[in-house]
Amino acid sequence: MFAGTDLESALQERWAEDTKNALGQNRNELLQSQVERPTRIVAMGGGTGLPVVLRGLARRAMPKPGDAGVDITAVVTMSDDGGSSGRLRRFHGALPPGDIRNCLVALSGGKSALSEVFQYRFGGAKGLAGHAVGNLLIAALAELKGDFLEAVRLSGELLGARGQVLPCTLSPVQLVARMQDSTEVVGESNIVRAQGRVSRVSLSPRSPPPSEGLLESIYRADMIVIGPGSLYSSVIPNLLVDGVAQALRETRALKVMVANIMTQPGETDGMSCLDHVRAVLDHAGPVLDAVLLNGTPPPEESIERYARKGSYYIPADRRDLISAGVVPVEADLLKEGSKIRHDSRKVARCLLKMARSGL
Repeated sequence: MFAGTDLESALQERWAEDTKNALGQNRNELLQSQVERPTRIVAMGGGTGLPVVLRGLARRAMPKPGDAGVDITAVVTMSDDGGSSGRLRRFHGALPPGDIRNCLVALSGGKSALSEVFQYRFGGAKGLAGHAVGNLLIAALAELKGDFLEAVRLSGELLGARGQVLPCTLSPVQLVARMQDSTEVVGESNIVRAQGRVSRVSLSPRSPPPSEGLLESIYRADMIVIGPGSLYSSVIPNLLVDGVAQALRETRALKVMVANIMTQPGETDGMSCLDHVRAVLDHAGPVLDAVLLNGTPPPEESIERYARKGSYYIPADRRDLISAGVVPVEADLLKEGSKIRHDSRKVARCLLKMARSGL
């Protein structure tokens, strides 16, 4: 399934050294304990990328003979300020529920009538126009219970989600981007519209506190999955929450970044896979052990169609990634069809193999 590298023996030596946790215990001890319990996976991100990972893992969550299943925790960015979520933030002081909703639906399998209702978006031009029913329900439960985490938990129960979803923070935060021309852009939706190269992002207020249980989930995990998704607006914001980067550096878990296949216009123009990895490392320190790459090039006609919209295939040089301190793992992750996307089943299959073998 996985493609090797020219430096396989060197990678094995680096891996043996780097997979010792902060207490000096070897990761093999963690692998041995997985035989009788579910594999614990924490997936971090937001937008449309994180649900792809969750959808695939949810299919493998339930235990069966010879397979204890998967214990899934999704950690979701909370800086969304556009669309329905943005309106609920501005007019009702609510935390943004949109990415939370998408992750809950992904964990439920997304095929039930209730899932369809959660994803239904009102039409028209006024009033409820543009709002997703699930967003309104989560916001209403949060007001009713006085607790956003409880609202998310209850929504997960309603949907039959096979895992838990945690907002990265319960503080109302905004994403702030420092562009390469030294200008500052405030607000996630404004960053894409700025059409400039992002140099660095931060949260305002800085270092907001993590949600209850988030850090504990990181420390007890077998694997941390970061991405795929919008690099600066969905992936990195989770790493800026107080204590998260430190926990990622200290955990015994295998930390894997699922590489994006295409660039995102207005956010990652001209960036290679190495640039994506370096952006994560620059913001959070050494929090990656491996990067999972798609090894199947999309059809040329699809690449050309995306290029006309300003989105380009992301090159990956495995030697450069190794030099950056991460192990490149290559597999066929491409979904069939005209759209260039990750296949949730393929991604989950690779991640579980990596989690249960140590790489």
